[in-house]
Amino acid sequence: QVRLVESGGGLVQAGDSLRLSCTASGRTSGIRGRGWFRQAPGKDREFVASIARSGLSVDYADSVKGRFTISIDNARNTVDLQMNSLKPEDTADYFCAASDGVGLTRNIGGYNSWGQGTQVTVSR
Repeated sequence: QVRLVESGGGLVQAGDSLRLSCTASGRTSGIRGRGWFRQAPGKDREFVASIARSGLSVDYADSVKGRFTISIDNARNTVDLQMNSLKPEDTADYFCAASDGVGLTRNIGGYNSWGQGTQVTVSR
């Protein structure tokens, strides 16, 4: 069992930056990949970014590429999402996820552990 806890959400203005963090506890040795997803009100949960446990492979949604950076610190069991140049359309609940099956995937079904989410609101 892996427990994930997100932190770092908040209310910012367009153009500002935020850094989200996700800390894993429990059976973390089996984690092969970590990801960030987001869900805006009335919309489906969507992929944002993922990173393999090694940190050598990363993937980003087109909508955040060049603005967001995902990083991993295995010593602290944390994955961070640095979000720069935020836009109002980035407003959503952000969820971190962990997979013990694959190292890098955009597929929600590929993740078997999820955090409770942290809210990010970007005003105009």
